[in-house]
Amino acid sequence: MTRSADVVVIGGGQAGLAAGYHLRRLGVEHVILDAQAAPGGAWQHTWDSLRLFSPPQYSSLPGRLMPAQPGETYPDARHVVEYLADYEKRYELPVERGVWVDAVHRDGTHLRVESEAGDWRARTVISATGTWTRPFIPAVPGRREFSGRQLHTVQYKSPVEFAGRRVIVVGGGNSGAQVAADLASVAEVTWATQRPPRYLADDIDGRALFDAATARRQALDAGSTDTGGVASLGDIVAVPPVRAARDAGLLHAKPMFTRLTRTGAEWADGTLAEADAVIWCTGFRPALAHFASLRLRGTRGHIATVGTRAVDDPRLHLLGYGDWTGPASATLIGVGRPARDAAREIASLLS
Repeated sequence: MTRSADVVVIGGGQAGLAAGYHLRRLGVEHVILDAQAAPGGAWQHTWDSLRLFSPPQYSSLPGRLMPAQPGETYPDARHVVEYLADYEKRYELPVERGVWVDAVHRDGTHLRVESEAGDWRARTVISATGTWTRPFIPAVPGRREFSGRQLHTVQYKSPVEFAGRRVIVVGGGNSGAQVAADLASVAEVTWATQRPPRYLADDIDGRALFDAATARRQALDAGSTDTGGVASLGDIVAVPPVRAARDAGLLHAKPMFTRLTRTGAEWADGTLAEADAVIWCTGFRPALAHFASLRLRGTRGHIATVGTRAVDDPRLHLLGYGDWTGPASATLIGVGRPARDAAREIASLLS
């Protein structure tokens, strides 16, 4: 059975809900297809100790401030999941759950969204699938030789299972620092980073990051000098657990190793470290396999966009994948503005 909608939003996490909010306000008929069985997007799958980088009032979707979490300056992932579930219910957003979208095809003047639950015929499509389902692990020599456990950030849950073990944490960004800090008091941690860790000043959090990303986008759009954006400030937000581990002398970064061995890792100077596990905190790639048949992706896997709109097909919008689809659009507070712009542009196109 094929159903129809003016707009099909693929993904019901924070970006998909922000899109739904603005489409609903504009009176645009839409449906949100989400592969998850429950509300909360990727937040329901993060590690237990994860904290936001910003206070709740600076971590909110359009129209609804995130309430404070009692006893916490920076809310945890469970609180975010509860907020997203409430947001979806409050605005009566038309989310269909457990629907995995396999592909999007051109179908004359429409687009056909192919899913396990049947097909949808849409005039426009917003892709808001994020990156969590596409973890990236670099092709480090010896990866297949290592006999211990290897896992990515998406599989890490808690330090309990690593108590007393030797663990190499790879990655100098926020997830690497947070996981290393999480493990530091219970495991023998080796933290490997491509360059020395760059902590943001302790008083800087997600508010400043959003402002920096926005200023960079405005400068680029105006043809001015690149301000450097978030990267100019540093790589790691010193949230309380990271700050505590750092100040206690528990976070010591080593340069990136050159290869894994059967029992650990080896550095360029011949130094060896034994390990029971390697945790790859090495980032993600955009989850865009459903667009494969449209042949829109460039050499780096990105689809060329103007704002959120695909350059080669104005019926497609991409939302929440990072700065290339809107300043800080992969964050809760940052996705609201590009979601609004996408909804307005789609409403204009449909009219």
